[in-house]
Amino acid sequence: MTGKGRELADMMERRKVDILCVQETRWKGSKACSIGAGFKLFYYGVDSKRNGVGVVLKEEFGRNVLEVKRVSDRVMSLKLEIEGVMLNVVSGYAPQVGCELEEKERFWSELDEVKESIPMDERVVIGADFNGRVGEGNTCDEEVMGKFGVKERNLEGQMVVDFAKRMDMAVVNTYFQKREEHRVTYKSGEVTQHEVEDTIRRMRSSTCALDPFPTPLLKANISAISPLITMIINQSLQTGHVPSCLENGHNQTIT
Repeated sequence: MTGKGRELADMMERRKVDILCVQETRWKGSKACSIGAGFKLFYYGVDSKRNGVGVVLKEEFGRNVLEVKRVSDRVMSLKLEIEGVMLNVVSGYAPQVGCELEEKERFWSELDEVKESIPMDERVVIGADFNGRVGEGNTCDEEVMGKFGVKERNLEGQMVVDFAKRMDMAVVNTYFQKREEHRVTYKSGEVTQHEVEDTIRRMRSSTCALDPFPTPLLKANISAISPLITMIINQSLQTGHVPSCLENGHNQTIT
């Protein structure tokens, strides 16, 4: 947790973020702890290999937390008082497109219960990875979303819109026009620089004759080299073939 937690704290400090909801943390347990740089993490997870949610606060806000509800490894909420205002922060992680409908319905039921349990005179912010697309445009849905969604709406996106309507909320990020690369959190078939760096760090420090340079050297210069490796991987996925200069293998007969 130390590495990921410190990475979150550095990012929040750099971007001047006071409150952050995180998903797919894969941190097992039900705890609150400092992650450095003046930030405190509240999290919940039951499996170190999947799911998990959390909320990160500046420690000065952490002292104002009145209640923590850890509903499941997909939903949790914090109630805190800031300058006399009761603010409820909910972190959610919806099942992916390929998950069973029963699992999706269970998530939305849990989120409904959390929202309905909050008094009407208190403020609510839901920071979630809903794993869905609400679509571009807002015809017939003007009361809950703006025009700047992504592509066509899918079933999971419709669930988001339906939730917003029955809870009198809004899909806030659709009201702001953003660059294409900032409109989605994940593109199917692509890998991220973070994933590449994480894989390299977990590699054994061994090498072979065809390696461009030794693995220890790769690890030592990971931040400079990983953008190029990420680009090569994603170009290979998009074109369907690996660059010919990288297709060589080294075989050795064992006798």
